[in-house]
Amino acid sequence: MSEANKHEASYILGHSEAEILRLQTQANILRPITERLLRSAGIRSGMRVLDLGSGAGDVAMLAAEQVGPSGRVVGIDRNSQVLSIATERANRAGFNHLSFSKAEIETFVDDAGFDLVVGRYVLLHQADPVVFLRAAARLARPGGSIAFHELRLRDTYHSVPSVPLWDLIVRLIRVALTSALPHYDAGDRLIQHFGHAGLPEPNLFCEIYVSGAADAPHFAWAVDTLGALLPQLQRLGIIANDFMEIETLETRVRDAVRLAQSQVAGPPQICAWTRT
Repeated sequence: MSEANKHEASYILGHSEAEILRLQTQANILRPITERLLRSAGIRSGMRVLDLGSGAGDVAMLAAEQVGPSGRVVGIDRNSQVLSIATERANRAGFNHLSFSKAEIETFVDDAGFDLVVGRYVLLHQADPVVFLRAAARLARPGGSIAFHELRLRDTYHSVPSVPLWDLIVRLIRVALTSALPHYDAGDRLIQHFGHAGLPEPNLFCEIYVSGAADAPHFAWAVDTLGALLPQLQRLGIIANDFMEIETLETRVRDAVRLAQSQVAGPPQICAWTRT
C-alpha cells in the first residue's frame, strides 16, 4: 500500500456531504483556538501560508483573513472532491489570494517557500507523524514557522452534574477514534515528534471548551461525529445499527444537559508551533 493510500485509509470519517457539514460545524467551534495558534506563530499581513490537509478549507480561509490581499495562502489535500467544495467556498468569500491544489506533502513543491505552514487535525491521521513534520519543515522558508492544532484523545472528559447520555456519546467517540487512527496520541507526543523530526522544541498551549447553552453547536458536532463513526463501532462489535437512535439523539442530549444545568466539556485541543 502506498503512503497516499495509507493516509486515505486512515481517514475514517469519509468525505460525504454530511461530513463536509460536520467539518464546518467543527470549524466554527475550533476557530478561536486555531486563530490563537496562528497569531502565536506570528501570522501577519503579507505572509505566504500553506495549509496542510485543507479539507473543506476552513483553516485556509482563516489564514487568508489574517494575511490579507497582500499575502498568499495555498491549501493542499489528497481528496479532489473536498477541494472543489473548498474552492467554491473561498470564491464565494472573495478570497482571490487563496488557492487549493490536489497534492501530497511528500511530493508538493513550491519554489517560493512559505512563511508559515499549518495543519489542523492532521498528525493523528499520518502513518508517520515525524516524516510528515520533516516534510512540513521543508516547505517553510528559513526562519519560517510550522504550527499544528491537534486533539488529545488520551484524556477523558465529562459533564458536571453528570449527564450519562452525553458521557456515553463522548466515550463512544473516543473508543472509535483511538481504535482506528494510526497515531491517535499525536497530540500528547508533540515534543517527541518535533524532536525526532530534528526541529526545535515547540511552544505549546492546550484549551478545553466548556458549554451548556441551549443554542451551543457542540451537541450537533458530537452527535454528527458519532454518526460518522458508527461503522467503526459496529466493526468493533460495540453497538448495533439502531442502538443510539441518531435521528433524535441531538435533541435528547441537549434536553438532558439543559435539565441538569450541566457543564459539558469537549476534548482538549493542543496547539504547537516552532520556527524552522
